[in-house]
Amino acid sequence: MDDFVPVSLATAAKVLVIDDSNTIRRSAEIFLKQGGHEVVLAVDGFDALAKLSDFQPDVVFCDILMPRLDGYQTCAIIKRSPEFAALPVIMLSSKDGLFDKARGRMVGSQDYLTKPFTKDQLLQAVRLHWRSA
Repeated sequence: MDDFVPVSLATAAKVLVIDDSNTIRRSAEIFLKQGGHEVVLAVDGFDALAKLSDFQPDVVFCDILMPRLDGYQTCAIIKRSPEFAALPVIMLSSKDGLFDKARGRMVGSQDYLTKPFTKDQLLQAVRLHWRSA
């Protein structure tokens, strides 16, 4: 925790992390909180959609391979909502294929991170895609 840099709430992003892996969710939560961001976790697409309106995130990280509702479907649903159409969605996947990245773009994702990701990659993605008001 030596590298923890507190930021004011005005500069902290609200980040929703959707992943069916407890390990990935917890790693992302630790990294993002160390970066000073507020984090809500969701275990799958349905859980995420239920939390979306209440939390009003600034950025969403969404796993692709999940049961019930996969990441592509979850992203497409988020992007079809007028309220969340401009919300940056960053896909997370262990696959690094061109097809997977293209399919993510087709459903409206802004970026693609390959797992396992580093703390720097995660925080850089938030900085890149979140526009503070």
